[in-house]
Amino acid sequence: MSARRNFSMQSYWNRKFEDWKPLLAFRGRSRNDWRTWRKKALPKLLELLGDFPKPVPLQAEVEYSVTEGDLVRERVVLNSEAFMSVPCLLLKPRRMAADRKQAAILCSHGHGLHGKDAVAGFRSSAAVEQNIAAHNYNYAEQMARAGFITLAPDLRVFGERRDGADPFPGRDPCNINFLKGAMLGVYTLTLNIWDMKCCVDYLQTRPEVDPDRIGMMGLSQGGTMTTFTTAVEPRIRAADIIGYVNSWRGFAIERANWCGSQMVPNLYRYFDTDDIAGLIAPRPLLLEMGIYDTCFFIQDQLEGYRGVERIYRAAEAAADLWTDIHPGPHAFSGRRAFDFFKKYL
Repeated sequence: MSARRNFSMQSYWNRKFEDWKPLLAFRGRSRNDWRTWRKKALPKLLELLGDFPKPVPLQAEVEYSVTEGDLVRERVVLNSEAFMSVPCLLLKPRRMAADRKQAAILCSHGHGLHGKDAVAGFRSSAAVEQNIAAHNYNYAEQMARAGFITLAPDLRVFGERRDGADPFPGRDPCNINFLKGAMLGVYTLTLNIWDMKCCVDYLQTRPEVDPDRIGMMGLSQGGTMTTFTTAVEPRIRAADIIGYVNSWRGFAIERANWCGSQMVPNLYRYFDTDDIAGLIAPRPLLLEMGIYDTCFFIQDQLEGYRGVERIYRAAEAAADLWTDIHPGPHAFSGRRAFDFFKKYL
């Protein structure tokens, strides 16, 4: 037999996805093309995500409030569904104008042990301090110092919601929880999106928050959450996706650089990440890309940006698509984010 036989599953998947074009990838150019595509794409994404949990009263509680220099830090716990609560850290400037409400930013952390602590600048250990230094990770703290109210929740499987430091020794708890949920058709990504929507609900109850001026930002898996949540949650008026938008073919299929908390079945059958980010249009969007990012390669991120740009141009919103291509690693740059949110929130 002359044909070469293959035994490798990695080679099998590489070949399978080599020329794959998602069925609902945006291929249009005009505003009408964009409208027609969006009317199909958004319902399909919601269908793939599956059912959100049934709403319950938030029963939000501020467990403590402390002043730390120029900021006030509050620990907030709220309910997102039956038998599930979300721990958060809220930051706000100590001095705020008494005669007007403030813009707020929902800040999602990435994949890692420390969850919200690093993002909120809560230096609970030397390891958190190192995490902040490595990724300029305390963007919730930085944004609060710039005048915004910020809310940093723990995603499911992270921080206080991790079930211990190593709940499944030698295995990623994101993957284990995905498998458990998949048996019921319930997915961690969907549950986390729901939790983020509940965080928006909570921000809109705060007397000092302008309910019409809420943004979202996040690095890495926080970029995943910002992409998906903003795509399906219209109350988020502007978003900063940090180090995420690039093709699944590279980081997920070829390098397996992801987890079960960042996907649902059939997702790549219909969409790539640039299509999902494109569903944010015409709302303002900032994409941050590090030239020396070794988690998501810059060439792949630039390809993702070009896909998003095509959608924003078709939506006649190209002026509201910002980029920050920075000479750094997998990290929050901050070179344009402050101006971006001050302009759009």
